[in-house]
Amino acid sequence: MGMSPLLQAHHAMERMEEFVCKVWEGRWRVIPHDVLPDWLKDNDFLLHGHRPPMPSFRACFKSIFRIHTETGNIWTHLLGCVFFLCLGIFYMFRPNISFVAPLQEKVVFGLFFLGAILCLSFSWLFHTVYCHSEGVSRLFSKLDYSGIALLIMGSFVPWLYYSFYCNPQPCFIYLIVICVLGIAAIIVSQWDMFATPQYRGVRAGVFLGLGLSGIIPTLHYVISEGFLRAATIGQIGWLMLMASLYITGAALYAARIPERFFPGKCDIWFHSHQLFHIFVVAGAFVHFHGVSNLQEFRFMIGGGCTEEEEL
Repeated sequence: MGMSPLLQAHHAMERMEEFVCKVWEGRWRVIPHDVLPDWLKDNDFLLHGHRPPMPSFRACFKSIFRIHTETGNIWTHLLGCVFFLCLGIFYMFRPNISFVAPLQEKVVFGLFFLGAILCLSFSWLFHTVYCHSEGVSRLFSKLDYSGIALLIMGSFVPWLYYSFYCNPQPCFIYLIVICVLGIAAIIVSQWDMFATPQYRGVRAGVFLGLGLSGIIPTLHYVISEGFLRAATIGQIGWLMLMASLYITGAALYAARIPERFFPGKCDIWFHSHQLFHIFVVAGAFVHFHGVSNLQEFRFMIGGGCTEEEEL
């Protein structure tokens, strides 16, 4: 028996919708900022080159290979994600003889890599599907902001572990504090208004505040060890460079520099959000380099602690 006319019509309609969707996906064009729907208007200094609303995940992911305002945002963190994924796999498979306490040290580094990979993954995915629909944009923006908090939290773990290796009590206390602050930042970022352009400065402030909470354990370490030892053995210089990169990136993002001074000139390349992404990847790598040096120093001197170090 053949299909009923109603079923045939239904299948014909489905094929027609699929055909129209494919044609539409392949022919979309970038549009100016002033014709975007309100939920896609984020930076009014980027005048041209925006993707239109595309309620198709396939179209969103295909747009990765097109040139538009989000191209740089996507690729900076997509490539960064692949880099840290490969770096993390390489590090986790290093021989155990390269560590004083292989399990503990691989766990603390694993938490850093996990935070970095999740942050960068959530970021490039958000920028890819940002134009799908208002609901999808809102959902993935919350994941994006949560990823930033996870990166900051994960970055603290190896630094605190090695810096307070022989003094675990303050290490444990600082870890609890940063976890509480990080969870609080994630909770705040779930508020719908948090993702709106009006709260750009608030967003930057929340995550800067979370990162700058590291000033307290840093001062603790410098006071207890002395500045010279902290700068050499403690790798404080790399920590300060990392903080400078993050702060600079966040400041550019919040102030929308350079596009604020050159409206329409940085629509595709080198606008503030792209620069922020580059600074984030650079800051994460600088941090990895610093804590890797701490790990190597601990390996050289062994796992024992002197009475002076335990104070």
